Amino acid sequence: MSKRRPPTEPAPPARRGGAARAVSELLPDATRTAFRRFGFVQSAVVTRWGEIVGSRYAGVSAPESIRFPMGERTGGTLNLVVRGAHATMMQHIAPEIVERVNRFFGYAAVARVIIRQGDVPAPRPRAAPPSLKPVPAELGMSLRTIADPELKAVLEALAAGVASTRGTPVIGKGEE
Repeated sequence: MSKRRPPTEPAPPARRGGAARAVSELLPDATRTAFRRFGFVQSAVVTRWGEIVGSRYAGVSAPESIRFPMGERTGGTLNLVVRGAHATMMQHIAPEIVERVNRFFGYAAVARVIIRQGDVPAPRPRAAPPSLKPVPAELGMSLRTIADPELKAVLEALAAGVASTRGTPVIGKGEE
């Protein structure tokens, strides 16, 4: 005779949990798959293109993809879309673009550039957030020597935030 095993109870469903996360924390995870599918290892190449090649070249070009040889992460091909007649100029500075992209990655990720003529949307300038409260006069004088408008706006916002607080700062609530 065969022995029957007693029926087992199904395992309780796994609980999803954890602390709530901000959308800004989840966004890089969500976009990473899409960028890899279309040839980008790091989305930062797209978002920081102006910093990599400079505003002059970022205004007339945009990266499309980076294709690597099978199973490797070096010696890739960077595909660029370049606006109209600027393609010839970009072709002349392609070695410099390769150098700058490799400096951004920190290793020899790109070996060559393929240029395709097409429509490149104009890069949108990032505006510094407006200061909500006036900066105290004693802090404003020290900020006048800062030439970078974005850094100056951030420091003014920080100074306004510090000036608007009263008492000692509260870092977090301790368990009682």
